[in-house]
Amino acid sequence: MPALSRWFIRCALAYLALGFTLGAMMLALKALAHHGAVARLIAPHVEFLLMGWTLQLTMGVAFWILPRLEGGASRGAVGYAWLAFGLVNVGVIAAGLGPLIEGSETVRLLGRTAEAAAAIAFGLHAWRRVRRASVAGITMPR
Repeated sequence: MPALSRWFIRCALAYLALGFTLGAMMLALKALAHHGAVARLIAPHVEFLLMGWTLQLTMGVAFWILPRLEGGASRGAVGYAWLAFGLVNVGVIAAGLGPLIEGSETVRLLGRTAEAAAAIAFGLHAWRRVRRASVAGITMPR
C-alpha cells in the first residue's frame, strides 16, 4: 500500500474515533440533562464522520486501487493527491471546529473552500487513472 493511502486511511480512522467520541458525549449530555453543548457538538460530529472519515477513506482507497498509468508503476501526478490530503484535513478541522468559535462563519467557509479544493485536486490526480478495464491487453466491452 502506498504511503499516501496509509496517511489518508490512518487520518480517516482518527476522525472516526473523534466523531464517535463526540457522538457518545452528545448522547451522554442529552441523557444526563438538556445541556446546551449538545447542539454545538453536532457540527464537528457530522464533519468528522462525513468528511473526515468517509471522504478520506474513499480517497485513500481510490489512490491505492485505481489502475496505474500505462507502462506500469506510475500513479501519475501524486502532488495533486498530496495537496488533496492536506486540504481535506485543513478543511475538516476548520469546518468542524469553526462553529464552536463564536462569530466564525469565515472559518467554516474557509474550511468548506479547502474541502472543495481538495476534491478538485484529487480529481485532477485521478482523472487519467479512471479507464476501461483490460485483461492481458484485451479491452473489456462497456
